[in-house]
Amino acid sequence: MTSSAASLAGLAAEAIETALACDPANATYLGAHRYDELLADPSVAASAARAAQVRAQLAALDMVIADTPDDAVDAAVLRTTLRAELFEYDRLREADWNPMTYNPGAALNSLLTRDFAPWSNRCIALAARLELVPDYLAAARPRLADMSRIHVETAMAQLAGTVALIDGVPREVRDVAHLSARVESAAQRAGRCVIEHRDWLATELSAATRDPRLGAALFADKLALTLDTDFAPETLLARAEADLDLVTAQIIEQAGRIAGVAAPDATTVHEVLDRCAIDAPTNETVLARCRDALADAIAFVRDRDLITVHGDAIRVVEMPVIERGVAVAYCRPAGPLESVVLPSEFAVSPTPTDWSAEQVSSFYREYNLHMIHNLTVHEAMPGHALQLMHANRHRGPTLVRAVWWSGSFVEGWAVYAEELMAQHGYRSGTSPYAAGALRMQQLKMRLRTIINAIMDVRFHCDDLDEAAGMDLMLGRGFQERGEAAGKWRRVQLTAAQLSTYYVGYCEVRDLVSDLCTARPAWSERQLHDEVLRHGSPPVRHIRTLTLP
Repeated sequence: MTSSAASLAGLAAEAIETALACDPANATYLGAHRYDELLADPSVAASAARAAQVRAQLAALDMVIADTPDDAVDAAVLRTTLRAELFEYDRLREADWNPMTYNPGAALNSLLTRDFAPWSNRCIALAARLELVPDYLAAARPRLADMSRIHVETAMAQLAGTVALIDGVPREVRDVAHLSARVESAAQRAGRCVIEHRDWLATELSAATRDPRLGAALFADKLALTLDTDFAPETLLARAEADLDLVTAQIIEQAGRIAGVAAPDATTVHEVLDRCAIDAPTNETVLARCRDALADAIAFVRDRDLITVHGDAIRVVEMPVIERGVAVAYCRPAGPLESVVLPSEFAVSPTPTDWSAEQVSSFYREYNLHMIHNLTVHEAMPGHALQLMHANRHRGPTLVRAVWWSGSFVEGWAVYAEELMAQHGYRSGTSPYAAGALRMQQLKMRLRTIINAIMDVRFHCDDLDEAAGMDLMLGRGFQERGEAAGKWRRVQLTAAQLSTYYVGYCEVRDLVSDLCTARPAWSERQLHDEVLRHGSPPVRHIRTLTLP
């Protein structure tokens, strides 16, 4: 190892350790458990100290000369990560206006639900974190000002889930007699403090008038750091709008094939989607339907030899209330730093208990049986869960790619996986109609990813209101009203993330195509395994490592 490689290794190790130390909940998520008894310090002083630390690490990185392509990729990923964090401290300052940032629920839930250590050990960490909750929330409140109403409302709903989680903690630790009294006392006080914090947010609602739009300048810079590619907002918008027309033509053509219509149009699409929506799960059956879909998807990928399927377990679980309100489903992989083998979690959110029958019906018309199969492909097989299994097996010169993923690559691969499965006739073993309906849902999801990117850019650059956004989703996206309403919330709650699906898909698709041209003798499994074996860096770096 050369001195430059050694300095990169040392700097990377320092950057990772300091990042874990300042975000103990994420450290637990990743599988680094030396911070399991801590919560983050939400104070302004802590943020200032961390910003200075990041600046110093960036300056040190400027002195590193990478000797190998793998070193260069790790250095580039680290640089973008540090720049993105500094952007948060210096310009975005989300910690000062987003109350969703300060919810201890996820930090507690990881200790309750992940079997990375004996239960008694996790209970010690749980007690310690519960005892820190009052001071954690007390330190957060002085920072929060100029909030938006939608962020406050979503934070309050998620905190209600945290209260329920904490209320259930004493029952969970009854079998650990020597800790039960400590945990119960800590849980009671933490629960009261979370309720007080939620009530405080309620008093701030009338003053929560901040516009959730970032504005053109902030959004452009955040987008560049999130995507780590060449898509400027105006370029992204133009390409997405062109692809919207292209994929619209494809879904109309597919609807015509299913309906047997020689000259199909948008009305045909609605009619076919209405037929698909008849096969709908319920809150009581949706998890079972996802489990069945997962078994089918695993069998199909193996049978068609599309990608190497690792045997790691995938559990389908109900999404905790503390994490609802943004996405319908997510994949939580085994932490890449874990020393024990843990399952991936494919979490699905049922409808809220206070929804009307009409809202529930709309939701499950959107997430019908055929869409459930497509969702399972995206979140689990061969989408997120399988891709991240491959990523966790990557061994690079540093742990940079294990700790910091490219959301654009991860989401882009999952969207590409949907298309891959549909094009190979997934569900054709059930019936030609089932395969055709799956293809309809996959094309509908492609429209959704494109519209997500369009709304992301137009909303945050001050050019999209709710009426226009809903018209776009309901009309061009063929979405149910409930889904569209949820996505309108999401575009306000996040910035740049909704663009990762579309941009990542475009890049992954083009990379696989170019790799196929460069390696014509390779099987599909070889091509896909090659794309997945480098961790989860931005696609441009995988291109550097895979193509001459």
